[in-house]
Amino acid sequence: MNIRLLIAFLGIMIILSSCTPERTLSTTPSVTPELKPQMEATNTIPSVPSPVGDDTPSASFDIETMLEMLLSEEPEERDSALNQILASKDPRFIAVLIELMRAAQIGLVPLTDYPPVVEALEGLSGQSFDRDWPAWIEWYGASELAAPKGFTSWKGRLLSGIDPRFAGFLKDEYPSRIRVEEIQWGGVMVDGIPALSNPEMIPADEAVYLDLGEPVFGISLNGDARAYPLRIMDWHEMANDVVGGVPVSLAYCTLCGAGIAFDGRAPDGNTYTFGSSGFLFRSNKLMYDRETGSLWNQLTGEPVLGDLAAYDLRLALLPLVLTSWSDWLAQHPDTQVLSLDTGYERPYELGAAYGDYFSYEATMFPVWQRSDDLPAKSRVYALYLDGVPKAYALDRLVEDQVVNDTLGETPIVLVAQHGTVEVEGYNQRAGVVAYDSGGEVRVFDRGEHSFSPGQQPGTLLDEQGNSWQVSEEELIGPDGETAARVSGHLAYWFGWFAFFPNTLIFK
Repeated sequence: MNIRLLIAFLGIMIILSSCTPERTLSTTPSVTPELKPQMEATNTIPSVPSPVGDDTPSASFDIETMLEMLLSEEPEERDSALNQILASKDPRFIAVLIELMRAAQIGLVPLTDYPPVVEALEGLSGQSFDRDWPAWIEWYGASELAAPKGFTSWKGRLLSGIDPRFAGFLKDEYPSRIRVEEIQWGGVMVDGIPALSNPEMIPADEAVYLDLGEPVFGISLNGDARAYPLRIMDWHEMANDVVGGVPVSLAYCTLCGAGIAFDGRAPDGNTYTFGSSGFLFRSNKLMYDRETGSLWNQLTGEPVLGDLAAYDLRLALLPLVLTSWSDWLAQHPDTQVLSLDTGYERPYELGAAYGDYFSYEATMFPVWQRSDDLPAKSRVYALYLDGVPKAYALDRLVEDQVVNDTLGETPIVLVAQHGTVEVEGYNQRAGVVAYDSGGEVRVFDRGEHSFSPGQQPGTLLDEQGNSWQVSEEELIGPDGETAARVSGHLAYWFGWFAFFPNTLIFK
């Protein structure tokens, strides 16, 4: 399958997404080998026209008028606007033309506009990517080009043809911490992937639907242990819950492989709950808070577009592990578990939602900022301490079991004594699939100690041979000595690097 066929299929799925809330793109086959060269990003930055600032007027036309003409129902007006834009040689309109090309591919504007838009885009940019949307996105992302004034609201109006609520997220008057040109439609409506809000939990002995070896997210706060099976979370990607009296938002980006537990109590004194906006940024989920409608980066827990983006907010991470149901149950026999009675009809089976994507090495959306230091979809445990990001390859952690390190000014120990969680499931598009979901990693502030594996999982030995017990909140040593938990999360390597290109890598 080539990229044009894939995107044409997405245009058809716009209609279906109003009936089926799961991610539209998840109903397509995983990226095939023929698509892979188009989806792979480059680390080189090609030559681009010099950017023109928003305060630089175009010589022959009014920008706002041109933007409106491009959305006109009259083909003559659209053609006239394209001709004037091309004649102006104004590189700010490159972003506009890329959006129009994409809109034509998914059926938002007439297909008759498609060839002229591509021709104008190539003429204005000097590039020859034809209709290869991922190539255009990656080239633009690596450039320093700027969009014209009014672009954000114009893009919102354009995408409102998919869902009118999109226009509410994209407005020129909103402060922004990200490049709006890089925001992409992720294949679903607003809340098309529905968040679970205070979902029903059941005792462990009633969770007969679970296989012992399957993956779950586990969290325990103030003695309240809860398990969120991935066979359910793959379909919802967000859970707003209260665990041990703490408001928790479990934000799961299936595309970048990151499940993160945030404390919903923000530094501004407010508590936020979240849903899925339907937008992506560098293949990362943009969630939105239900209180203000601001867009947030799922990987960093920061508002990036909307009223809250004007403030220096960052949600605190809570300790979360991805582990097997059997291991979590052994450690927390009193745990509660998500019920299958979520209020939604989904095939809650292993691999059903994204098994094809998880089992294949390619990514689904273009990401321009990449590194070949690790395979794109290799799993890493990501930490951000004292302003320093660092990635630890999961297979290395599992091999070593216990790793002593120092990040920033914090001495830490990473514990990964339970291996990885291997999944065999069935996907309606790819059939039988097999993949690893990650592994159980916990990190602690080790102080002046140095640790090695104990005689059994869940125990460590310090430099003097004393035994320490691993718990969710801390390491528990002799004479009541403890070492506090440090929160991080798993991610695909490409997903972490896209936002932390200066990350360190544990060797």
